[in-house]
Amino acid sequence: MANSKQAIKRIRQNEVRRLRNQSVTSRMRSAIKKLRSAVEAKDKEAAGSLLPATLKIIDVTARKRVIHRNTAARYKSRLSHAVAGISD
Repeated sequence: MANSKQAIKRIRQNEVRRLRNQSVTSRMRSAIKKLRSAVEAKDKEAAGSLLPATLKIIDVTARKRVIHRNTAARYKSRLSHAVAGISD
């Protein structure tokens, strides 16, 4: 258990940040899963409409520093290539 006021406050802050990061990460992962399922189903219309929203969510997650900016770029690149690779 923390002994100082500073350590107690730090524990409170870490918990709040952990929960916030968890919700942002969960939102991003759900969007990515939804887009990937549309790509696997070869649904070009659905994937095309989901892509901009998903990329925005990834950008927001990176801007909040929940994920690294290079990780965000990698996700965006792979998802964009997957959507572009859907054949009719």
